[in-house]
Amino acid sequence: MLKDLLQKKIILASGSPRRQFLLKDLGLNIEIKTKDIEEVFPDDLKGKEIAIFLAELKANAFDITEIPEDSVLVAADTIVCLDDEVLQKPKGFEDAQRILKRLSGKKHEVISGVCIRSKTKMKSFYASTKVYFKELSQEEIDHYIQTYQPYDKAGAYGIQEWIGYVAIEKIEGSFYNVMGLPIQKLYEELLMF
Repeated sequence: MLKDLLQKKIILASGSPRRQFLLKDLGLNIEIKTKDIEEVFPDDLKGKEIAIFLAELKANAFDITEIPEDSVLVAADTIVCLDDEVLQKPKGFEDAQRILKRLSGKKHEVISGVCIRSKTKMKSFYASTKVYFKELSQEEIDHYIQTYQPYDKAGAYGIQEWIGYVAIEKIEGSFYNVMGLPIQKLYEELLMF
């Protein structure tokens, strides 16, 4: 099964450098193809439903003719939820400050939805990780935003960056899910796909 997976071409429907890094480090033959889509979801969806909906939206943006016979398309979306509210990517410095102040001293949930698609089938799944932040000072929040500019990250932070070293007290679940791709679960799903 591993040999078959290593011979497949994986089309990653994401411009995320973190997702690209994780798939390349897994030793997979990847090609990056992205589509511009508006990441909106119905108001009645919650948590994992939102993440899966957005991953499927990205996967279905590709016409079946764009997926070669020997290829598998992987699309993913990661959301950050605090008290059942989805915290989006920050719109600027002040918005990043607002989001990180809300996360400070609290537990939140990071949910990634993943959709795997070939010419003949489609499979979606999700992974959830609980993340516990210490109380952050205003100085720590400002330093992080100014230094790392986390404007392309859900929840305004990257676990693999400075803030992950100083703010995260513990996690329950996959570290890589918080980076944006539950790579171990994806590997298992790709083996069985």
